[in-house]
Amino acid sequence: GYQLHDFVTLLRFDPCISTNSVNPDTIFANNEMSLQDIEIYGFDYDYTLAFYSSHLHTLIFNIARDILITKHRYPEGLRKYEYIPNFAVRGLHYDVQKALLMKIDAFHYIQLGTVYRGLHPVPDEEVIAMYEGCHVPLENMSDFYGKSSHGHTMKQFMDIFSLPEMTLLSCVNDFFMKHNIDYEPVHLYKDVKEAIRDVHVKGIMYRAVEADIDKYICYGEQSQAVLNKLSEHGKKMFLITNSPLTLCKGMSYIVGKDWRDLFDVVIVQADKPSFFNDRRKYVCQCVALLWDRIHRLEKGQIYKQGNLYEFLRLTSWRGSKVLYFGDHIYSDLDLTLKHGWRTGAIIPELRKEIKIMNTEEYMHMMTWLQALTGLIEHMQVHRDPASSSVVQEWIREREAMMTKDIFNLRRHLHAQQSFPRRTPLQQGVSLFGLRQSCCPERLATGHVQML
Repeated sequence: GYQLHDFVTLLRFDPCISTNSVNPDTIFANNEMSLQDIEIYGFDYDYTLAFYSSHLHTLIFNIARDILITKHRYPEGLRKYEYIPNFAVRGLHYDVQKALLMKIDAFHYIQLGTVYRGLHPVPDEEVIAMYEGCHVPLENMSDFYGKSSHGHTMKQFMDIFSLPEMTLLSCVNDFFMKHNIDYEPVHLYKDVKEAIRDVHVKGIMYRAVEADIDKYICYGEQSQAVLNKLSEHGKKMFLITNSPLTLCKGMSYIVGKDWRDLFDVVIVQADKPSFFNDRRKYVCQCVALLWDRIHRLEKGQIYKQGNLYEFLRLTSWRGSKVLYFGDHIYSDLDLTLKHGWRTGAIIPELRKEIKIMNTEEYMHMMTWLQALTGLIEHMQVHRDPASSSVVQEWIREREAMMTKDIFNLRRHLHAQQSFPRRTPLQQGVSLFGLRQSCCPERLATGHVQML
C-alpha cells in the first residue's frame, strides 16, 4: 500500500484538527472603513430597518396564490398549496422557458443536484441533455439587477421577498404537471410575477402588516437608541424605500412616534433599482392627496419617487462620507462604483451559514477536502496505473463531498460591509461608537480574505 495511507487516515479522523470559529455577530469588511469619516447614513426600510417575521412570506404566498385564482382564473385546486419555508434561497435562477429553478455559480455553470421542476429535483442526466452540458451563455442570463428582458431566459431572484415568489412558481408548476395540464411556462411566469407585484404595488401586503403589526414586524429595541446616537453626534440620516406611505406606522413601532425628527430626508415608493439609474422621475412631496414637484428637501417631510441624480443634486451627499445600508445585493449596493458611497449589506442568511461553518462536522470535512485537493494535485503527475487509480478514487470522493448540503453556502462579496444579523442597528449601540474602523481580514500573503 501507499505510505500516504496513515497520513490520510490522520487527516480524516484526528479530533485535534480544527479551525477558529467565526462569531456570527461579526461585521465582515471587504474594504477598510473608519466610521469617524462617515457623515451621512442612509437606510432602506424592508429587511434593513424593518425585519419581518416568517409569517410575512406565508401572507405574500397566500395573497398571490388567491390572485392567480380570482384574477387570472387559475384552477381552484391551487388553494391546497401552502408556503413551504426553506424551499428556496436568495440568488437562485429560474429558466422562464423551461420552468426550472436552479443554482448557477459565478461562472454561469448550473450546479447539478440543485435543479427543480415544480417541487421535485431533475436528474443530472436530464439537465445535461437539456442544456448540452452545464454552462449557461451570458446572453441568456438576466442583467446585473436580476431583471430578465428579451432573450434573457434566466431570471435571478435576489431579494428576500422573492422567496414566496419562487415557491409559488414551483407549486403552480407542480399542480399543472400532476394534473397533466398543458401550459405555456412563459405565461405562467408572467402571471405569477404580476400576482406578486400586485401584492406589493397595490399595498395589499402593507395594509395587512399595518393591521397586525405585532405579528409581522420584529421589534428591535436598540434601533431607536442607535439612530438617536447618530443624530446626537450630528450625523445626517436619510431613508429611501420602495415601501408606500403606510411605512409610517411600522417606523413608529420600530423607532418611536417621533421617528421623522431623526431623518433629514425620507423618500417612499422610490421604485428601486430604477431610482438609481433613471433620470426621468422627479421627486414629489406628499401633501394630503397632492403630489407637487419640489426643489428643496426638508427635514420632517415625506417625498415620493424621484431619482438618485436629483437626490444628489438637492443634497450634495456624495462620495465616501456616505454609508448606505440595504438588503438587495445588486440594486441597493451598486452605489460604490457609480457614486463612491460606502455600502453595508444586510444578509440574514449569513448567520445560519456561519453556524454551519462552526460545527465540528464542517471543520473536519473542510480540513479533509483541502487535504484531498492537495493530494490530488501532488499525485496526478504520476502516470502509473496504481497512482492513477488512487487519484481517480480521490477525485470521485472530492466530487461527492462538494455536493453535500453542508457545502452549499452562498458567498456575497458585493458590499463593503456585511451584517449577518437582522439589521445593522441591532449589532448594539457600541457598534456606532463613531470612531471604530472596519477592516478586512488579510491572509499571510497580504491578500484580502473576502468573507
